[in-house]
Amino acid sequence: MRGTGVRSGALALAMAGALLATGCGAGGGSDGNRASEGGGKADSAPMPAPDQPRGTEGAEGAQKDSEGREIAPEPDFLSTFALDVDTASYGYARRSLEEGRLPDPANVRPEEFVNSFRQDYERPDGDGFSVSVDGARTQDPDWSLLRVGLATRGGDGERRPPAALTFVVDISGSMSEPGRLDLVRDSLDLMTDRLRSDDSVAIVTFSDEADTVLEMTRIGGNKDRIHDVIDDLEPTDSTNVAAGVEEGYDTAVDGKVPGSTNRVVLLSDALANVGETDADGILERIEDERKEHGITLFGVGVGSEYGDQLMERLTNKGDGHTTYVSSLDEAEKVFCDDLPAHIELRARDAKAQVAFDPQTVKQFKLIGYENREVADEDFRDDRVDGGEVGPGHTVTALYAVKLRDGADSGHVATASVRWLDPDSRSPSEESEQIEASALNKPLWGAGADDSLQVAAVAGYFADGLRTESGYRPCESETECTEDDTAPKSGGSLPGAPSLPELRREAQQLATSTGDAAVRDLATSLEQACRLLGLAPAPDRDGDGGGEPEGEL
Repeated sequence: MRGTGVRSGALALAMAGALLATGCGAGGGSDGNRASEGGGKADSAPMPAPDQPRGTEGAEGAQKDSEGREIAPEPDFLSTFALDVDTASYGYARRSLEEGRLPDPANVRPEEFVNSFRQDYERPDGDGFSVSVDGARTQDPDWSLLRVGLATRGGDGERRPPAALTFVVDISGSMSEPGRLDLVRDSLDLMTDRLRSDDSVAIVTFSDEADTVLEMTRIGGNKDRIHDVIDDLEPTDSTNVAAGVEEGYDTAVDGKVPGSTNRVVLLSDALANVGETDADGILERIEDERKEHGITLFGVGVGSEYGDQLMERLTNKGDGHTTYVSSLDEAEKVFCDDLPAHIELRARDAKAQVAFDPQTVKQFKLIGYENREVADEDFRDDRVDGGEVGPGHTVTALYAVKLRDGADSGHVATASVRWLDPDSRSPSEESEQIEASALNKPLWGAGADDSLQVAAVAGYFADGLRTESGYRPCESETECTEDDTAPKSGGSLPGAPSLPELRREAQQLATSTGDAAVRDLATSLEQACRLLGLAPAPDRDGDGGGEPEGEL
């Protein structure tokens, strides 16, 4: 179902994965949980984005019965989160698998796996978002996968505003490893040749201290000078990320170009070991510059050893996003092909909220976004940070959804997104609904939606990896039994295929789509299978099955 362009201060889109952890799914709902939309026909649908919190969230302590025993809280059928266009977790996981090691589960964020793949959502005409909602039935007949897709319109090419970019480059000793500072130098050289003459760059370096080696300089007529500064970058001493970020913002503010898109770009392995090493502490130092001047922080991670969590938190708190590069081809994509998406803005403080219908939905679980949770009541509080999203971005959120017995029709959910205009800061909202009938088609097999399948493979893969793989090694080195390929109890989502099955699906999708990114996903799954001692799953007929059932 595609977005209908409905703008309303009463509609909202929510997705907070932790909502299910407390049993978010049982129980009915009062009239206060439902609203009539479109002439009152759907009066069983929950009203999205209530002005007051629902269930126990925000309540003053637990409720108790007459004998003083705590009463189980009513389930919350809202899910709310800040949008996230980060992809570093997937990029770094791929690097780890290529080097023959499983990624640290703490660094695996499913939403970043899913959002590493572009989707074919309908695009809006102006700034802001379109909203799409669809889904399909998983291998577990009791569970469906629901997809909420948000998209911004593409870049304006040569019509984009000039860019004023301050590059904060890590030249600490750890950056001497191949694929770190050498890759950064090559990337900056490449980007300098691709930027327009009316763009400007500044370069700040940091090791144990920080130094501005190039003040804000217009590209036109100065390319040779900029290349010379880049070529002189050499690794030295320790890693004081705080000093680099602080100097970078000072340089960006001093060199701010009116009418330009001003950004700070941090290029580092983020292995801070000197000075302030906490993201909140680092950002406190530049809080005034960041808020007053609206300069966001874009993080580019490099290196086989990489401080993923520090970089992710820095960019989240710095109103920006992060990616990871391990090759010049990837750097070219980031700094050349996708540069407008990384430096321009279509929306500020964007948040999503999904309101599930308690008359139809028994349980739901958001896949990922734990670091992006927003309190339900803060969906329309524009003082609360959301996510900054550039042109041409898509944001996907996946839910495992269990419908109530017999709920083959009726309203399932209303998904909404709220954001601020990047210039005027005025708020807007878009919304879309989905009915139970839209979840009847199978997720896998002939005729299934390729883009939904790619998102599903990425999401299930990440969920398995971060729960210590979620899979048993096979009894035999050459063959897996049905028991071998079954996920560990509680180790994966309802209806999730085994890792060998995911590998098989990804290989088929790589062929049917011809997409190089999907081929890379299939390769990563193959590498993970090999590391875990898993052989490919045998072919299955129809939709499959046999996965264990169970509550979330």
